[in-house]
Amino acid sequence: MVGETFDSGQVFTEAVDDFTALFYSDRVFIGAREYPIGQCVVDILNLEESELFRIDQILMEFFHTVQEVWEQDTEKSVLRAQKKLQDVWNLVSVLPVYRDLNIDWLHPVAQNAPLLEKLWSRIRYLTVEGRAGVDENLRKLMGVNELLRTFQKQISLMLDGYFESLERRNPESYAVGVFQFYSDIMTAELLERGTCELDHSFPIKVQFVPMLSPVGEDKVILAERTRFSALLDFLEVEFFRGLSVGNVPRRCHNCGKYFLLTAGYNTCYCNNIAPGETERTCRKVGAHRKEARDRAGRTPAQIEYDRAYNRLKQRKNRKKITIDEWNVAVAKAQGLLERSERGELADEELKQQLDKL
Repeated sequence: MVGETFDSGQVFTEAVDDFTALFYSDRVFIGAREYPIGQCVVDILNLEESELFRIDQILMEFFHTVQEVWEQDTEKSVLRAQKKLQDVWNLVSVLPVYRDLNIDWLHPVAQNAPLLEKLWSRIRYLTVEGRAGVDENLRKLMGVNELLRTFQKQISLMLDGYFESLERRNPESYAVGVFQFYSDIMTAELLERGTCELDHSFPIKVQFVPMLSPVGEDKVILAERTRFSALLDFLEVEFFRGLSVGNVPRRCHNCGKYFLLTAGYNTCYCNNIAPGETERTCRKVGAHRKEARDRAGRTPAQIEYDRAYNRLKQRKNRKKITIDEWNVAVAKAQGLLERSERGELADEELKQQLDKL
C-alpha cells in the first residue's frame, strides 16, 4: 500500500459534484424532483449565513481529524475522522440541489466504492506527495462555501441593483439588466487594474435524449441531459436559462426573501406565509400594507374624495344609480378635487359639495 497512487480529487468530489440535471422547456429535473427553472437559485439565495457558517465549522473539524489520522496513526483517529465526515454529509444532504440527488446520504460512500477503502485504510500510508494532494482537496472543499457566498452576493447585487427598477419583466429586459451589470463590473475592473478577466465559461457534458414527458403528458420529448462537475456551474446555467424563458428571482418587498417570478407575472410579494402571520401570505399582507401606506400619505381633500368615490361605487353596485349617472358623478367629484388642490375650495366646502353628489 505504501506509495500507491491515490486520486484524492475523485474521492472527495465525485459523490456530490458529479451529477446530472434534465432541462426541458421551462423546467429542470433533478433526481425525481421537478422545478421551474430558476427555483434552485432562489433556494441558494435564501440560504442563511448561519447554515453556511455551520458547514464551515464542520469542514474545519473534519480537516483537523484527517490531520490527526496522519499524526496518530490509530484506529480511534480513523473513527473520529469517519464520524466528522458523516457530519459533513448530514449538513450537505439538506442543501438545495444536493438534497434531490440520488445519493444515500446515510452511507454516501457506497456510491463511491473506493472511498472507505482508500480514505480510511490507505490514507494512513500515503507518501508526502499523496498527503499533499489530499490536503489540497480538503482545502478546496472548505472554500466551496466562500464560492456560494460570492454567488449569493453577485446575483443579489444584479437582481436588487439592476433588475428591480426594470419597467418590464421579460427576457429582453433581463438581458438589458445583465448587460448593464456586467458592463459596470468590467468598467470597474478596468479602472482598478487596467485589465478585465470576466469569464463565465466552464466545461459541461450535454446529451440530447428522447424520453417520455415527465410532466404527465402522453408524448415523447427531446430533453437536454447535462452533467455538471460543480454545483456553481449548475447554478449559473439554471440562472441564465431561467432569464431566457422569463423566470427571475425577486426579493419579496415584505419578508425580504427571494421568490421565483415566473414568465407573465409582475408582483413584488411572495406567496409564503408572512412573518408574524399564521395564514396570510406576504402577497396579501403586503397589498394591505401598501394600501395603508398610500392612505397615510393622502391629503384631507383626497381622503374626502375617496369616501365620496366609494359611496358612489356602492350605489352603482346596488343599482341605485345607472352607469351613466355614476360616470357623471365621478367626473364631478374629480373636478371638485382638482379645484381643492388648486386652492379654490376649502376642505370643508369640498366635503359639503361631495356630500351632495
